[in-house]
Amino acid sequence: MERRVLGRTGLSVSALGFGCGDVGGLMVRGTPAEQERGVARALELGINYFDTAPSYGSGESEKNLGRVLRTLRPDIVLGTKFRIAGEERARIGLAVTASLEASLGRLGLDRVDLFQLHNLVSENGQDRVLSPMLLLDEVVPALERLKRQGKIRFFGITALGDTPALHSVIDARVLDTAQVCYNLLNPSAGGAARPGSPGQDFGELLRHTKASSMGVIGIRALAGGALSGVETRHRVAIPSVAPIASGPDYAADVARARRFEALVRDGYADSLIDAAIRFVISSDAVSTALVGYSSLEHLECAAASVERGPLPKAALDRLTAIWSQKA
Repeated sequence: MERRVLGRTGLSVSALGFGCGDVGGLMVRGTPAEQERGVARALELGINYFDTAPSYGSGESEKNLGRVLRTLRPDIVLGTKFRIAGEERARIGLAVTASLEASLGRLGLDRVDLFQLHNLVSENGQDRVLSPMLLLDEVVPALERLKRQGKIRFFGITALGDTPALHSVIDARVLDTAQVCYNLLNPSAGGAARPGSPGQDFGELLRHTKASSMGVIGIRALAGGALSGVETRHRVAIPSVAPIASGPDYAADVARARRFEALVRDGYADSLIDAAIRFVISSDAVSTALVGYSSLEHLECAAASVERGPLPKAALDRLTAIWSQKA
């Protein structure tokens, strides 16, 4: 498995990450035996970056991952997250610390490698949304204290919210990492937005993260599963998926995803999923592509795609014509 440097952290992470979230569902709704087999096989494949959060299964993902880690005792890079509720804005430092302590308890660890803000970043002031000012003036100092205490090694954000707000906090150059939404349905983080695209324009966000020497965790590589090209869901996957920055609904995302089957017909990829994963790792600004799994088969498929490497230039050139197609 290819390893890449996670930006300024200097950590070496696998080009494919192990997502422990609700969408794939393995670490939330899988059986204990399935979860242990999944993590063990990921380690055999060379995957060393694991991503979880308190909100995944209301803490079940962290508990289940912690149980498996105590059994396998692997050498991994682990990231979890925290979210500031509206009523906690008056005590942000305490809220950040309390969230970390709760996560460490569920994981059974003394520290985590990466601790990431899970709120949207925007100036609109709504509940569950943080302004750039609050993030930089209050959240970052709280994270720096935790880092000095040895409870976290690095910190970052999930880069969702208003594009100008995201650019401003990334350009401040105080964050170590960003989870960036980047996929075939919405490649705007990596280049100019396509006219008529239904997704959010992230304004070449990856150019900003690269200038700030930030590690990038590519999220929504499969657009919540829509880039499989089918609407059916696995038994442990979340039953329905709300799109993030891609389209109006899951069915519309699936319909648009089928356009990229041209890459398979032209011989550039083995499947639509193969094309989608290899597209994400084609960017040298992406440190790891995070994929959520429902089964060992999903894991093997994703790992095989990463082993085939980035899409060739001819395939990337072909994408320009596909993106320009009218709905």
